[in-house]
Amino acid sequence: MIRMTSALALMVATLSAPVAAQTAPVAPAPSPAPSPADTKFRALSDAEYTWRRTLWPSDENTPKGERRGLPDVGPAMQATKLKRWTETAAALAAIDPATLSPAARADYQVYRVQIDALLAEQKFRDFEKPLNADTSFWMEVAGAGRDTYRTADDYRHYLTMLADVPRYYDQQIVNMRAGLKRGLTPPRVTLQGRDIGVAQVVDAGGGEGSPFYAPFKTMPATIPAATQAAMRAEALKAIAGGVVPAYAKLLAFLRAEYIPGARTALAAYDLPDGKAYYRSKVSEYVTRDLSPDQIHAIGLAEVAKIKARMGDVMREVKYQGDLPAFLNFLRTDPRFYAKTPQDLLDRAAWIAKTFDGKADEWFGHLPRGRFAIKPVPADVAPFYTSGRGGPGIYLVNTYDLPSRPLYSLPALTLHESAPGHAFQMPLALELTDLPAYRRDTYISAYGEGWALYCEALGEDMGVYETPYDRFGMLSYQMWRAARLVVDTGIHAKGWTRERAQAFLRDNTALSNHEITTEVDRYIAWPGQALSYYMGELTFLANRAKAEKALGEKFDIRAFHDAMLALGSVPLPMIDERTDRFIAEGGKGPYPLK
Repeated sequence: MIRMTSALALMVATLSAPVAAQTAPVAPAPSPAPSPADTKFRALSDAEYTWRRTLWPSDENTPKGERRGLPDVGPAMQATKLKRWTETAAALAAIDPATLSPAARADYQVYRVQIDALLAEQKFRDFEKPLNADTSFWMEVAGAGRDTYRTADDYRHYLTMLADVPRYYDQQIVNMRAGLKRGLTPPRVTLQGRDIGVAQVVDAGGGEGSPFYAPFKTMPATIPAATQAAMRAEALKAIAGGVVPAYAKLLAFLRAEYIPGARTALAAYDLPDGKAYYRSKVSEYVTRDLSPDQIHAIGLAEVAKIKARMGDVMREVKYQGDLPAFLNFLRTDPRFYAKTPQDLLDRAAWIAKTFDGKADEWFGHLPRGRFAIKPVPADVAPFYTSGRGGPGIYLVNTYDLPSRPLYSLPALTLHESAPGHAFQMPLALELTDLPAYRRDTYISAYGEGWALYCEALGEDMGVYETPYDRFGMLSYQMWRAARLVVDTGIHAKGWTRERAQAFLRDNTALSNHEITTEVDRYIAWPGQALSYYMGELTFLANRAKAEKALGEKFDIRAFHDAMLALGSVPLPMIDERTDRFIAEGGKGPYPLK
């Protein structure tokens, strides 16, 4: 049973008649002409987003056959971005949302949040810090070497990207050096060992052992043999003559200048214009007007509530010790851990298929897209999260199996695969009635909030088969509630790394390895960790509101369909959609069988 917390609680029949067979069909009423305000807004947003898509030619949402090189991150382009988004923000401010149609007003709300975040990133020069403890620009480039290519054009665009690596990395080094000069870097402690992926490319050399050559080892038979041979030769030349030297240059810069010179302070408040910077990140990742102090207080209250539920499970399994002792038991008992990487992957697949058997009881509309389950690549696994999902993929981290408890795997799988990220994101891409900027882009408070809600939904769905599985879910809920405390504690209240680690160790069943990597992620990526639990609270509060208002008319499938048909939106739009859902008598956006 999903239980609503109080933190954000304050926050038809078709009309028809028998018609004779020979009666001519009635023509639909013409759609009203768009208002001048709608036309103005559509022209502004369509033009900007069309331009925006050209900035990231290798964006993950761009089909492989359309990818063209790597983005321009040089000073002229950064100035162009600042100018364009400043002008766009001013033009948006000149449009009164009240003059827009309901559909355009909803699009305006989403679009305004996007532009505000993009403009803030430019003003604070975030491009001078193109990495954190979790991700980096070179990890994104390396991902292209793991893709599967099917056509000659796919391979040509990949070759174009390889040829572009030296230029792109040179620009990134210039930006990082500028950030280093003014103290805009991730804290040094979070960068230790993060150069391993760069070193691996250098060590592999420019031959067929390079990870960037992997797509050429097995090419489709539909590509003529002569073309394959020419492309392989071109790839080896690009890798040896451009890619490996670019990586060697980057590695030398990281080891000699960047990591040794990175700042030692942890807090975002200690960055240039740090208080305003952190507030901009809170706004971007929470999409509500809340201060760090308010979020910190919400986190402490939620931690206390979840801890009480943990105690219930401990009593259920008749454990006699206190919570820290129980957490240590969970971290160290071999019964809770897979023996091999394949065992972990197999269990994840079983859980994912368990949801498949329940899906139509909880959702009326399902995505067409499916997903694969794969291990996290070895070069990033030591610093990566336990798993990650998105369109077509659920990555499971099989590195250091004693830190990957099986009792947490059901919650992780619901979050990252279905009905979480690998379910919600493909559905958003199918919403062709929405503008592209609502289908393609991702607002973290919605996306992560939905995925965390899916973990809690697993209790309703009967996915947690044992008390330990349910405790694993509660531990994951506690982990995200604790993030509200830890993120604001580090960046606004002067918490040390050790204090943050201790808070997670005392309140969650996370392994020590996960605690270290997660805290470093929060330190190096201010604000992002806040989106999860604040988003979940919104979904929980609105579901409870709809259940209470509609009573027997409430259909969970219709409610979930209504939430997912929004695309990725700021949290206040979830409140608004729920109010409309109630006003319409619980009718969802799709017919229910």
